Amino acid sequence: MTDFNNKILEFKKEAQQHLTKELLPFWFDRCKDVENGGFLTHFDKDGNDTGVDEKSMLGQARCIYSFAAAHRAGYGEGKCLEYAKHGVDFLIEKMWDPEHEGFFWLTDRKGNISIDEKIIYGHSFIIYAFSEYTLASGDSRGLYYAEKCFDLLQKYGADTMYGGYFEMFHKDWTLKGAGAAGGDRKTLDVHMHLMEAFTTLYECSGKEVHKRKLLELIDVLTTKIIHPKYLTGIPQFTADWKIAPQIKFDIVWGWDRFSEDGIKSSPEDNTSYGHNVEFAWLLMHAIEIAAIPFEKYNTIIQTQFDHALADGIDWEYGGVYVEGSHAGGVTDREKEFWQQAEMLIALLQACIVYGTPKYLPVYENVHRFVFDKMINHDVGEWIPLLTRQGEPIWRHMSHNWKINYHTMRAVVQSIERMNTLLN
Repeated sequence: MTDFNNKILEFKKEAQQHLTKELLPFWFDRCKDVENGGFLTHFDKDGNDTGVDEKSMLGQARCIYSFAAAHRAGYGEGKCLEYAKHGVDFLIEKMWDPEHEGFFWLTDRKGNISIDEKIIYGHSFIIYAFSEYTLASGDSRGLYYAEKCFDLLQKYGADTMYGGYFEMFHKDWTLKGAGAAGGDRKTLDVHMHLMEAFTTLYECSGKEVHKRKLLELIDVLTTKIIHPKYLTGIPQFTADWKIAPQIKFDIVWGWDRFSEDGIKSSPEDNTSYGHNVEFAWLLMHAIEIAAIPFEKYNTIIQTQFDHALADGIDWEYGGVYVEGSHAGGVTDREKEFWQQAEMLIALLQACIVYGTPKYLPVYENVHRFVFDKMINHDVGEWIPLLTRQGEPIWRHMSHNWKINYHTMRAVVQSIERMNTLLN
């Protein structure tokens, strides 16, 4: 057996141990809300329920995806699918809007609505999770509601003038206002997640309309959302795709990564290494499912990888920096959990497509940082944010934005790619 095979086998053994003995047990032991339905998602540094009385549509959907995908990959001996169904039942019964359709954003633990707005970021994960759930279970309810949300996006969200999708709506699907309300903004984040959602929807349904809208979305992402010169992702735009300062929305993701004034530093020259490689591997998956020639997007994909490797990897302390300039240079040297997770998948995918000499040493760097510094092995989940050197800044194990979506997906998808490399 070659040294290469031995190295991959060691990585795989470590990943399987973490998934089956730490990560899945963490969630099996504490997330299922038997009394009210759905999932508990707020856990402190020791994995204890913090008692926060809310459930987000996003957190519930992400948990459904994680369990359904783990079941499809062969884990949990049926328990993952049981948990996924438990989450689907809650979302349909408590968070679906029977009057205007779509899913409400936030409830309390019992399912009483506290924020009734319709947020496309969350609906992208409904489509993603419910499609994955039907692929895992054969339960037609998943595809039914995924298609309903897809249709709602085409009816209310699609921008027929400039392309792409509006993102922030009131309960009745009227567009929210400008500025912090988000009605006049479009983001890389939402359109990237819509791409992964439409990919899985098409995989599940096989319908031409789903493929056609996936191809339209890929065109928007590759012609409007990446930098025309550097081919790296730009975070925020106006409705007509002019680059916009990266502001904090009233209902937001990543709220805790902004300064007090709610505006990112260097807002118009700011790109995320994690988003870039996540986009690259998701695009590779999308074009595989849609049977598009890889060569059409090879330059964009390879440039995303090369930019992240040139500036985003910390060779002194290990791991991936948060973000930097399109032209080069790091602006945020902290280490956030989800960038590490997406880099693991992306680097193994790059090994498969482009070869191991360039990318496997980088994977080893990030793998060691994650398994030595970022995973709280005593509790079972990943620490959300570390200093450059690997010291914890935030220590909680989960809240509405930090669920098991990035962590569980990273391990499941990484093992799958390691098996491909070994074969």
